[in-house]
Amino acid sequence: TLNTAQHFRLEREVGSIAPGRLADLLIVSDLAQMTIDEVYGRGVRLAKAGKLEIDIPAYDYPGTAKNTVNLGKRLKASDFDIAAPQGANEVRARVIGVIENQAPTRALEADLPVENGLVAMDRRNDICQIALVERHRGTGGVTNAFVSGFGYMEDCAMASSVAHDAHHIIAVGTNKEDMALAVNRLSEVGGGVVLYSKGKELALVEMPIAGLMSDERAEIVAAKAEQLTEA
Repeated sequence: TLNTAQHFRLEREVGSIAPGRLADLLIVSDLAQMTIDEVYGRGVRLAKAGKLEIDIPAYDYPGTAKNTVNLGKRLKASDFDIAAPQGANEVRARVIGVIENQAPTRALEADLPVENGLVAMDRRNDICQIALVERHRGTGGVTNAFVSGFGYMEDCAMASSVAHDAHHIIAVGTNKEDMALAVNRLSEVGGGVVLYSKGKELALVEMPIAGLMSDERAEIVAAKAEQLTEA
């Protein structure tokens, strides 16, 4: 912490435990597991054993910070259709290859079947659909593609309005009906992350502030995020 503080020329305020420095501290009992026992801010204990000990006043966000998910219409499963060339039974398609916990992706190709004139997914080979849904201007625009690396085998879809850098909605799924339900749900709650499977909502973390942040208490958001991870 000292090196970082010195780099930004903040060492007179933070970066070390010494007289005159701001007492922003974490008390950690296990560095390997990073078990945080207590949290201090400017010398005041803020949390202990995972629970807040102070009341954080609610912030009154302006109206412009809310209701930022504007799709222009309710999406249907057909909005995620990818048409195949006329008469084709199989197509060679480009596939985005996701690398876990990394921003770069691999440029893949795969032979995908055609069903009723539409290019189909290939769950056996871990190829599902990904879509970017425009959410700022209400154009109703949906851009579809194929993606590999999520490992989805069941009927399901996840959608998120947190998607750097433009933060449009990204939906990934093996089932177009679930993809439509997930995106429409985010429109209803003002953004966040949601998971659907076979028409049922399994988990939801609402983020109504610009579609990026929650206005609920930290412990509530943490519980919802844990439910999303487990689902």
